[in-house]
Amino acid sequence: MTNRELDEDANPISHEHADVSGGRVRAATFGAMDGLVTNISLVAGVGGAGASSHTIVLSGVAGLIAGAFSMALGEFTSVSTQNEQLDAEVAVERNEIEKNPHGELDELIDMLTDMGMTESTATTAANEIHADPEGAVNVHITHELGVAPSDKPSPWVAAISSFIMFAIGGIVPLIPYLLGFSSLILGLSVGAVGLLIAGGVAAYVTRHPIVRGAVRQLCFGVIAAGATYLVGLAIGVPAGG
Repeated sequence: MTNRELDEDANPISHEHADVSGGRVRAATFGAMDGLVTNISLVAGVGGAGASSHTIVLSGVAGLIAGAFSMALGEFTSVSTQNEQLDAEVAVERNEIEKNPHGELDELIDMLTDMGMTESTATTAANEIHADPEGAVNVHITHELGVAPSDKPSPWVAAISSFIMFAIGGIVPLIPYLLGFSSLILGLSVGAVGLLIAGGVAAYVTRHPIVRGAVRQLCFGVIAAGATYLVGLAIGVPAGG
């Protein structure tokens, strides 16, 4: 048994990285935050105008549905466009390797030496990589663009995640009204709790301080809700409305 095998047995390598490709986690987090802030602000604005509970619920549900579809369609289009752009760059790189293999080989050697390899090691590694044309394309794209062609996020996963999480976030400030209460303060308070939880969860997932993440998200929500409340208060509900 080699020393490396002994080391691996004694200290097994075991760690995982979060998905940072921009698919499910990003879309879900952004969707939940957006749903919370959007509907808390909507409730604050309509409530500040003096609208009835029924009008607040109607506005909130309409905003939830419209926002969820908007988020889902936006995420689908954004991720699809990102993937299509990556595919186009892969095609360009593949064509360059076919037309100018020696130039691309030299470019890879330079990249590997910049990473700390000796020139002889980099040359050997680059030649082995270029022995597989598709593998060479992937290595060039990963080093030049910072993204791996094999790790493209799914536009469907991003769209569905953002739709569901926006809807969940958007329903939170409406919960008191749906349970029969008519207090704007209660609705906004429930929304504030939702912001704290969402901010804390997002901070936990990204390995940042949970309290800071929670408070930061609450502050963002307060700013948005405060602005729309003042607008609603200034406009008000028309007489007889």
